[in-house]
Amino acid sequence: MLMIELIISLLLAFGITFYSIPAIITVAEEKHLFDVPDERKVHKSPIPSLGGLGIFAGFIMAMLVTIPFKGSVMSFQYIVAACLIVFFVGIKDDILIITPLKKFLGQFLAAGVLVFKGGFLLTNMHGLFGINELTQPFSYALTIFAIVGITNAFNLIDGVDGLAASLGVLICAALGVFFIVNGDYDYGCLAFSMMGSLLAFLIFNFSPAKIFMGDTGSLIVGLIAAVMVIHFVQIAPTAPVISMQASPVIGIAVMFIPLFDTIRVFGSRMLKGKSPFTPDRNHIHHILLDKGLSHRMVTMSLVFANLIMIILGGLGSFVNINLLFFGLLLLGFSTVGLLVMAQNKSKLRAVTSYNEEPKDARKVKFMSFKSKAAASDQ
Repeated sequence: MLMIELIISLLLAFGITFYSIPAIITVAEEKHLFDVPDERKVHKSPIPSLGGLGIFAGFIMAMLVTIPFKGSVMSFQYIVAACLIVFFVGIKDDILIITPLKKFLGQFLAAGVLVFKGGFLLTNMHGLFGINELTQPFSYALTIFAIVGITNAFNLIDGVDGLAASLGVLICAALGVFFIVNGDYDYGCLAFSMMGSLLAFLIFNFSPAKIFMGDTGSLIVGLIAAVMVIHFVQIAPTAPVISMQASPVIGIAVMFIPLFDTIRVFGSRMLKGKSPFTPDRNHIHHILLDKGLSHRMVTMSLVFANLIMIILGGLGSFVNINLLFFGLLLLGFSTVGLLVMAQNKSKLRAVTSYNEEPKDARKVKFMSFKSKAAASDQ
């Protein structure tokens, strides 16, 4: 019965998302709810950005149907509550645009619900930097920081067709299999529910994209990834079938590309004396696009790089945790560096600048289909 529940979670999430996305595209086009290209965007025509609605619908329904909210998994109700918070934050940003501060407040609120009501806590670093048991205040602070950091990392990596969703599928598959092998079927259903939704979404989002997940989707995917990684870090050292002592480092390896890119970009901006939230084209996917790679090649390259980090993290799970951390960090810098340097610099892509509308007006009432077609013909 447990395996049937896992299959149902995957198929139900896939089916709901798959059949809802075309309707969402139609409504977005009729109401002119587009992601409008500007000087930072890599797409050249307005594209609906409400795909997160379909992801949310498929994931939540599959989760509610297959996970029993009783006993040891009563805390799952707070996952739903946190998802609702970031869902409304994301949908407002996709339609009306909100400030980074308001987005962060929403993420902190969702993290607070998970930590203080749901009991999702990092309580032990298992020897990383010589740290083991965490004091309660530090545990609360670190967990909230981790949830907000991972959620925001997914929000920032969503810049190329299929990239965020493909990374989400990889992360859900890796953690979901670990949970299932170790008999943790509730978290297995959680992972498979999200994976099913993302697989269906990818049909419409892989290059050339017909729809984007928007902040609604990226925030929800990031939040669920954070929940799964935190749970993994806590249970992996004592898992009954496959135990992993270096679970904090392996958790970082699972999320390597989104986390690495976010830290690198934020650090680069601050070193230049800018706010870490200043928009630019310095993300790894922008760099690879400007080197001449297509959307598909960028997505496949970064997903493959993340897969390598997961495999190496798993294989090195019994190595000294600090040695593994610095080894993977060095390898990660080298891998991403090679991805950037290996491309022919002569294949720089032309970046088209769009100035028809102010940024505050993007994504809403951009143009009618007739005028959009005329603009495309010109």
